[in-house]
This record gives sequence, C-alpha cells and structure tokens, in this order.
Amino acid sequence: MRIPARFNGPPGSGNGGWCAGLFATAAGARIGGPPVQVTLRVPPPLDTALLLDGGSVRAGDVLVAEVTEAGDTGVPVPPVPLAEATAAARDYPGFVTHPFPGCFVCGPDRAPGDGLRIFPGPLPGDRTAAPWTVPDDVTAETMWAALDCPGGWTAIGTAGRPFVLGRITATVAALPAPGAGCVVAGALAGVNGRKATVDSSVYGPDGRHLAQARATWLALVQ
Repeated sequence: MRIPARFNGPPGSGNGGWCAGLFATAAGARIGGPPVQVTLRVPPPLDTALLLDGGSVRAGDVLVAEVTEAGDTGVPVPPVPLAEATAAARDYPGFVTHPFPGCFVCGPDRAPGDGLRIFPGPLPGDRTAAPWTVPDDVTAETMWAALDCPGGWTAIGTAGRPFVLGRITATVAALPAPGAGCVVAGALAGVNGRKATVDSSVYGPDGRHLAQARATWLALVQ
C-alpha cells in the first residue's frame, strides 16, 4: 500500500480517516460489512511502501497502525437538515484558525475537486454539521475520511486546541452517488484528559444513514 500525498492531514502525513479506511479495506472490510477498528500508532507516512502483516500495518520496522474487527461504532448522531448544516458550516472555526489548513477533508486551502471541503460548523449540544458534495471518485476510503474531521472538530471546538485522530471504528452501509448532496454530523461523547471520544455519521440526500464511526482523538502537546 501507499498513501498518495493528496490524502494528507497534517503536513507530511496522511489524513487519519482516509488512511484508516485504506488499512481497513486492505484487511478485508467491505461495504455493508461489520465494523472495523483501526488504531494509528504513528502519523501515517505519505508516498511510502506499507505492508499489511496480519493486523499490523508497517513501514519497514515501524508499526504504523493496527486493524481489528472488534470495536464500538457509538450511536448515530441525529440527522441534521441540509439547510441547517449549510448554515452551521458558515461558522466553521477552521475558516478563522485551522491547525492543518491543507487537510484533505476539512482544509479550507484545498480546491474544489481536490479536497473534500467538509467544513463542520458548531451546533448546540457539542455537535457539528456540514453539507458534503460527494466526489466522482467516492470509495470506502472516502467515507472513512468524511467520518473523520466532523467528529474531531467537536473536540477542537470544546477544548480550543488541536487534536489528531488516534483510533476510529467505522462501518459503511452504502456509498452515496457521485455528486450527491450529503450531510455529515459529529457529536462529542466525552473528554478525559488528552483524549476525546467523538461520534460521526453520514446521511444521504434522502436521509438514509450511510456510515457511522466512533473515534478517539488525542490533543497535541503544546
């Protein structure tokens, strides 16, 4: 496996959600299948040969990630109407201050058609929501990526400091059609020290629940 540079999160490393989706798919995860859990041990390196050995993803001797079938996907975040998600996205905190403005998923510096441009804005109850226009090349990895940052921004918004993905358990029921107008919603489940537990859901234009995740995010030491 290789993580193309396009799918970055922080500079020089992969977006956690997209990479987790890549690792899960390589380990046998399938659309409509059971949840898969991916734990990131180091920032996933870009454009580097990676080997899946059992449930371990390695770059040479370095353990990058571990993949298992068990895991808690949390509870679906309540659906948010498209108009409400669109209004929330106008107040996306990342437009003002963003720790990684080139992020494939939520980076405002990414051009349309390059990044996913999911801009999760705040809602009451430690929630976020954003509209999402599905790209033409949508895959399972894309869905894992879409589940990533909207949950993480609930932690960033509450704690006021940068977080990165540490672990994510996800399941994808179905892929939306290219060009579909979806809504991605996130919710904060709890914070314990440097760890934040978050939930996220993707809903299709017809309101169908397409994907679900529970993730652990880790606050960066400053």
